[in-house]
Amino acid sequence: MTSINNPKRFTPLLMALSVVFGILIGTFYANHFSGNRLNIISTSSNKLNNLLRIVDDEYVDTVNVNSLVEKAMPLILAELDPHSVYISANDVQAANDDLKGSFSGVGIEFNIWQDTLHVQNVINNGPAERAGVLAGDKIVSVNGKPFVGKMVTNEEAMHRLKGPRDTKVKLGVKRYGEKKIKYITVTRGDVPTKSINATYMLDDNTGYIKIKNFGENTYPEMLIALATLSQEDFGNLVIDLRGNVGGYLASAVQIANEFLPEKRLIVYTQGRKSPRKEYRSDGHGSYQNIPLVVLIDETSASAAEILAGAIQDNDRGTIIGRRSFGKGLVQQPIAFNDGSMVRLTIARYYTPSGRCIQKPYTSGTDKNYEEDLIARYEHGEYFYQDSIKHKGPAYHTTLGRTVYGGGGITPDIFIPEDTLGFTSYYKAASMTGLIVQYAYNYTDNNRAKLKKYDSMELLSDYLRRQNMVENFARFAERNGLKRRNLMIRKSHSLLERYINSRVIYGMLDDEAFIEYLNQDDPAITASLKLFKARKAFPQKERTAANNTSKRRHATASARTKKSTAH
Repeated sequence: MTSINNPKRFTPLLMALSVVFGILIGTFYANHFSGNRLNIISTSSNKLNNLLRIVDDEYVDTVNVNSLVEKAMPLILAELDPHSVYISANDVQAANDDLKGSFSGVGIEFNIWQDTLHVQNVINNGPAERAGVLAGDKIVSVNGKPFVGKMVTNEEAMHRLKGPRDTKVKLGVKRYGEKKIKYITVTRGDVPTKSINATYMLDDNTGYIKIKNFGENTYPEMLIALATLSQEDFGNLVIDLRGNVGGYLASAVQIANEFLPEKRLIVYTQGRKSPRKEYRSDGHGSYQNIPLVVLIDETSASAAEILAGAIQDNDRGTIIGRRSFGKGLVQQPIAFNDGSMVRLTIARYYTPSGRCIQKPYTSGTDKNYEEDLIARYEHGEYFYQDSIKHKGPAYHTTLGRTVYGGGGITPDIFIPEDTLGFTSYYKAASMTGLIVQYAYNYTDNNRAKLKKYDSMELLSDYLRRQNMVENFARFAERNGLKRRNLMIRKSHSLLERYINSRVIYGMLDDEAFIEYLNQDDPAITASLKLFKARKAFPQKERTAANNTSKRRHATASARTKKSTAH
């Protein structure tokens, strides 16, 4: 039997009282001698969470913490690199639409002029076309509410016209030649977004494919394009990546695979938490031996550079144009529960020779990075090949040709930007949007007449006879651009080309627009010249020693022949 006088029975109670007393003493000293610091684990994540909680609990005014987070996220990611970005829930769909292959909407292309939305093109077999919307219509109301004036912005138009599949939107349309507003109800549906916007023959033997970006459907679209050209018995191919800002790495790899022999390295990725991952050709490509040219320019980026780099480093074809953008960072999309997402850089990609073509940047907002293309223009890189500054180390292709990392893909054949006929008048006419607006007005006012010309060749021939430059100059002067007769004469060809191309685009389609511009394109001319000379496949570089040896051999041969002749 245990004695009630046993002192050990009070030990647990004394320990508990000691712990409580210690906590009270510690709290007292923390509050009075430590500046009221929070007793938390000093990690960055806890700091951020606690900062937001403190602001929410203690700040003098009411704060929308969610809005604060939305503003802070982009700033945090901007401290990492130029391509890690935060996308709000409202913007995620728009950010993905171009690469997904389709989006839900009405299916029109529009521009905004004088605070009014003008329908420039109606997508073939899309919801708007099925409902009866025509190119040239002006949309003045949406769902019974006026849509004119300062409220008409690109963002607001997209917000009102896009929507879930099978939902309806009622458009109030002002049509040319009709006094009353016409009301058309469009049932929203899937609107295809094509990655390949031109496929045609440049001449009897040369096919041409223009890839706008690398999305989910780019590879199947490419196979269809190649099959279309095969029906024309093409023997050479030009792939145009100019203006292509990239997209999905997988699509670029699939297309490269069509042109490379078995087991050729296409690209590899590697990062701090991402082990090296290689992408190689499987040898099943159907076009491994066709002469190939790839066109690039300063806006070709990311996946476009993967394809160009794979072709160049494997000596599979010739790269023509100007140095590409220089984006060699791989982003992984990471979604949040509220529908927003981040695209976080997790690796760098490397071309087969081992070069990373990412151009230099510093952490945080880098003004020099953002203005790199302007800097290239100002120091003459667009006009003179010698102005290209290689900041990265030298690498070598399979044949030993020298290529450089650290700032884009440098083409094998340089094509300067054409400045012939460029004047301040032409710059003002194009930069202010006056050329586009004149072309739209002309198209709208002459739509019935222009419909008779159903091909690029017929329509361009007709437009050349219409004195378009003079008519534009009058229109521009009425809209604030002072007439400069000497400059207009000097820029006549450029003005005519720009105006006519926009009319062709408005009346026909993307392909006709591209085909028209390609008629006198220097890169296309250089490509055809290369095919004609049978030099599309790169040749091994001649070293100084090899050249000396060949010269000695040639001299010895000449002496032998001379001796034999005697």
